[in-house]
Amino acid sequence: MKKQIARFIALPTTAFALAACGQSGDNGNAPTELVISTWGFAEDFFQEEIYAPFEEEHNVNIVVDIGNNAERLNRIRQGTATIDVIYLSDYYAQQGIEEGLFAELDRNNIPNIDELYDLAKAPLGEAYGPAFTVGQFGIAYNPNEVDAPIASWADLWNETLNNNITIPNITATTGPMFLDAASTVSGEESFDEDAAFAQLQELKGNIVKEYDRTSDFVNMFSQGEIAAGPFMEMYLNDLLAAVPETEFVTPSEGAYAVLNTVNVVEGSENQELAEAFINWHLSQEAQEASAKAKIDSPVNATVELTEEEAEGITYGEQTIESLHLLNMEYVNAESSKWIDRWNREIAN
Repeated sequence: MKKQIARFIALPTTAFALAACGQSGDNGNAPTELVISTWGFAEDFFQEEIYAPFEEEHNVNIVVDIGNNAERLNRIRQGTATIDVIYLSDYYAQQGIEEGLFAELDRNNIPNIDELYDLAKAPLGEAYGPAFTVGQFGIAYNPNEVDAPIASWADLWNETLNNNITIPNITATTGPMFLDAASTVSGEESFDEDAAFAQLQELKGNIVKEYDRTSDFVNMFSQGEIAAGPFMEMYLNDLLAAVPETEFVTPSEGAYAVLNTVNVVEGSENQELAEAFINWHLSQEAQEASAKAKIDSPVNATVELTEEEAEGITYGEQTIESLHLLNMEYVNAESSKWIDRWNREIAN
């Protein structure tokens, strides 16, 4: 898993389609409809800062298809939705690639890929979509509710945290990451499944329950049911709003990269237009706007932020290039076995 496993994000929402306002081009032709499948958070921001400028420049009417990763990928599998561009966590995007659901990209139409950090350029292979944002999976904790500061993955095994933490379920995007972290804590230099599960067995006394959604973590944390747990930094503002003293830690053994990708769906009649849209979303202008609004952490290396603007997001070459990147192809191949073993040995 270090260089051998994988890495998710999704804000589950009710699936529905939202038509954005179309813009007429100077040539008087009706705008082309471009259907974008995404999660449905920060809709006002995306409409104003990402969709509207592209609509105006390209005479496009953007239609948004909304849902969580699994819902939206299933709509493509089942042929119940006509989608041009799809945003997915790398975990789900890898499934789409293996099932032949995405078109191979012409990277000549997406020159802004060259401006991205290396880990974002081709996380699932050169033929498929880049990452448009990156987050880190580390640890969040309440310093007022623990006996000592938390600085490492190993600290979660401290007996003073008995019945006081949560961990992600193995079926969550970050589940395989924490499985890899457990292997590291066991002392293995490369991923060892048996060592990881044995290490998690030792952690069970500290676990209140597992969480499937970030909102579950936030609720338990804000209500004092837990004091700490593995957490994605991109949702730190939700924790800070509930518990202002919250600390987020990049563990000494290293945090994990959480990548969200963007792809063109196989069979799209608007592939060049879709690639132009991806290129726009990767531009310095669009990436900087997302970062300053605290919507997405930038993967365009030319984005420059002040210390205040960078607070609460994953930013900077040193931080981003230090993140562990798991092999999603390996994770998908092993996931069924891990889920079965997790349910037998770890699940509460």
